[in-house]
Amino acid sequence: MKLQWGGYDGTYPNLCSGKLYLMLDDKRIDFPDFCLRSGGGITNDYSDVIEGGWTITDWPLNFPEELKDLAGILVNENIPRGCCGGCI
Repeated sequence: MKLQWGGYDGTYPNLCSGKLYLMLDDKRIDFPDFCLRSGGGITNDYSDVIEGGWTITDWPLNFPEELKDLAGILVNENIPRGCCGGCI
């Protein structure tokens, strides 16, 4: 099985709310809405944004378990890190 980057359309101020898809053996695999969680946040005094990596929290039905780590790597290589602060 070959997993490759597909695309993501999330943008500021809701970077975490985009549509994610990856390519598995040249087939488009769409991920559920709101499938990403940012590892970033806001400082306690709300003065600055803390950047952090992404975690995939919701997976397509029957997504191969052995490819989940690679999917996380692809997401973090291709989607800007951080917390845009749009939810706060």
